[in-house]
Amino acid sequence: MPICRFTTSRPKLAERTERTERTRRPRLHTLLAGVLMSGAAVCTGATSGTPLPVAISVDAAAGRHPISPLIYGINFGTTAVLQDLRAPLNRSGGNSASAYNWRIDARNAGKDWYFESVAANPAAIDEQFGERFVAFTQAAGATPIVTIPMLGRVAKLGPARETLASFSIAKYGPQPNRDVNGHADAGNGVTAGGKPIDGNDANDASTPDDPQNEQARVADLVKRFGGANGGGVRYYALDNEPSLWQINHRDVHPTGAHASEIANKVIAYSRAVKSADPHAQIVAPEEWGWPGYFYSGFDQQYAADHGFDRTPDRAGETQGMPYVPWLLTQWKAAGHPVDVFSLHFYPQGGEFAEAGVTNAQAMALMRNRSTRDLWDPNYKDPTWINSVVALIPLMRHWADTYYYPGTPIAITEYSWGGDTLMNGATAQADVLGIFGREGLDIATRWGKLDPSMPVYKAFKLYRNYDGNGSAFGATSIAASASDPDTVSAFAALRERDHALTLVVINKQLDRSADTAVALDHFAASGVAQTWRLANNQLARLPDARYQDGTLRASLPAQSVTLFVLRGAETRHE
Repeated sequence: MPICRFTTSRPKLAERTERTERTRRPRLHTLLAGVLMSGAAVCTGATSGTPLPVAISVDAAAGRHPISPLIYGINFGTTAVLQDLRAPLNRSGGNSASAYNWRIDARNAGKDWYFESVAANPAAIDEQFGERFVAFTQAAGATPIVTIPMLGRVAKLGPARETLASFSIAKYGPQPNRDVNGHADAGNGVTAGGKPIDGNDANDASTPDDPQNEQARVADLVKRFGGANGGGVRYYALDNEPSLWQINHRDVHPTGAHASEIANKVIAYSRAVKSADPHAQIVAPEEWGWPGYFYSGFDQQYAADHGFDRTPDRAGETQGMPYVPWLLTQWKAAGHPVDVFSLHFYPQGGEFAEAGVTNAQAMALMRNRSTRDLWDPNYKDPTWINSVVALIPLMRHWADTYYYPGTPIAITEYSWGGDTLMNGATAQADVLGIFGREGLDIATRWGKLDPSMPVYKAFKLYRNYDGNGSAFGATSIAASASDPDTVSAFAALRERDHALTLVVINKQLDRSADTAVALDHFAASGVAQTWRLANNQLARLPDARYQDGTLRASLPAQSVTLFVLRGAETRHE
């Protein structure tokens, strides 16, 4: 369960901390109880047993709709990574963004790192929240998403820009954990007896913030880069997972935010941003996960001790409505303060973890099937969620029902983990295919990406498979396989050369697949370029010939194959 983001100059320890937090559930109520699996599958590309015969159907005249290029975004990408992946969006978010002080270029890491306020390190990609982030994002030809704090307080530094601690050991006494590798006076905000420290002075490491200050920030960005309609920052996300402020930023917001607080703050900060840049696009509410879709921060905090029956905000402020749909109704009543409806999502079976494997095969199989959470109305999530998620259809329904029909929907944080595993690469390729097929408008993946990772190569297969900018098509068409938990397929047409692009993912751990792809309303015979990601290598294979409307191929275990079919498309009559 993603209850923190990590942005620190201590990358190795930071990564371990972040992964631990994302797979740990908060102390909510037994309704959310469940033992989450930890670790990830360490699977090989070996093949055993008889190949699985798989029939895939592709119809170039069915299911046509545009694929938004903005689904291939990332978080905190370097200029080089953005260029190589041809990533269209780069988001600067996470918990530190909630307390970023643009005037002094400093952040407070909150619970992610001992509630320390630190000066941003210009060399650390995940500490960029201001002008540097915009500059190196635009240098790659990508569009930045800048996060605007709504927390009400932002970081402050000492007279010589030194680090300050919200829970100073010298001031608040011994604490069971402290920053032994950095600011030794920074404790974890817990007493020696194990209780959270309360009544701390918020002024120790933060200073007040308000919409007017953030308006000045946007005005400063417009002055340097131009407005949203003139090459400047187009997207502003309003804070980060505000229904978890009472956990991640309890040093300054110890009480969970009421639904009304978030509704009103989004309206106020949206007006502030648009006063400085009328063409800016506001992205909200950036909520964290399943309970955060249905309950305010105040209700989640209440439920930790009392359960979810008769939570105060649901019973009072939202009049029985779930939290996020209620927010949408309030924003609609206020005009049009939000331009993009955004949520975060992480699978909750332990997929985000990659170490401490307890059952490698079970974790890999969980990762294979849990992508159904994004789309399948018949898939009941088997974790503590214990419900059908079908997230993209759910978001579309909420936007169209409670806000304005056709409002763009975005998943601005997600990850299926397994970054260094082929099992993670097949899941990532599956997720990107689902985003395009299901009509998601915007997505930005959370987590570091570098060229050594299989998941990086999964992105590259879709966006720049030959290193010369060739990509998966932009018009989705119908493609189906009988069991997407083992083999899934996604197809699209490419306008510039009228090619049909087909991605086939063999998720099986140790079994190859013999596929027969039936092609309808496309050239019945021809040649298909073949690119394959297997064993963490992305390479071009010999061209495959197809005839009589059928493409046949053998796919190794844990592989992603892209076929680029060229030929005169047959028009549907």
